[in-house]
Amino acid sequence: MTTGYRPLVFAHRGGADALPEHTLGAYLRALEEGADGLECDVRLTRDGHLVCVHDSKLDRTSDGRGRVSSKTLAELDELNFGSWHPGYPADAELPDLSRLLTLERLLEAVRSSGRPVRLLIETKHPSRYGAEVERRLIRMLRHHGLADPKPDDDVQVTVMSFAALALRRVRAQAPGLPTVYLMELAPPGAGRGRLPFGARTAGPGVELIRARPSLLPALRAAGHRVYVWTVNDEADLSLVLEHRVDGVITDRPRFVLDHLDRM
Repeated sequence: MTTGYRPLVFAHRGGADALPEHTLGAYLRALEEGADGLECDVRLTRDGHLVCVHDSKLDRTSDGRGRVSSKTLAELDELNFGSWHPGYPADAELPDLSRLLTLERLLEAVRSSGRPVRLLIETKHPSRYGAEVERRLIRMLRHHGLADPKPDDDVQVTVMSFAALALRRVRAQAPGLPTVYLMELAPPGAGRGRLPFGARTAGPGVELIRARPSLLPALRAAGHRVYVWTVNDEADLSLVLEHRVDGVITDRPRFVLDHLDRM
């Protein structure tokens, strides 16, 4: 690896390999391990709260059933979001590893961490609430003073989405907020380095990078930053480092940090 090059390391869902994803305990551990940033997904509850849950349904990561969007915050707060994880402790009375995490609580934790943190927030679509997801997000970021980032701010927020329209809404409401266009498949024009709606950072999945070797060089040649997800093993890490990506999003932040320290 070229001297002086070191990508940012983001803990995907808090570093979901070691601890239950999207729990406060996972995020706090990732910060303790030295991750440069955190990645979270947000969905809107029936009563208008932004919560950190990846799936539209509750079945995989909680002891509940049904759709996140059909539940109130109080209903979701009754569920255990940690017991499904194979590494979950026998002691279930661990709120940091079992309680639903709201975006508000995550922002408070990040702001009180006493260190610089980059936070990637993915708005999940399709959603029955449509544009209200981005409206609520921007309102919350403004409340925390994070919607118009400055270089010396300890907390730097970037909004990501697979939905180009969602990024367009973010840009209209908070023009200074960085955005990442996430890609599972290459959209039209990506092979020539084009991204939709003025996004300056591309977020391709590592499987797409393997399938389209020319994609990363094209994006870099067009001047775009590149954050790649979800990089969890030696081969994929070597691949993205070879292309000098700007950010590595991983379930295993300690693994990636250790690898970088040996370079």
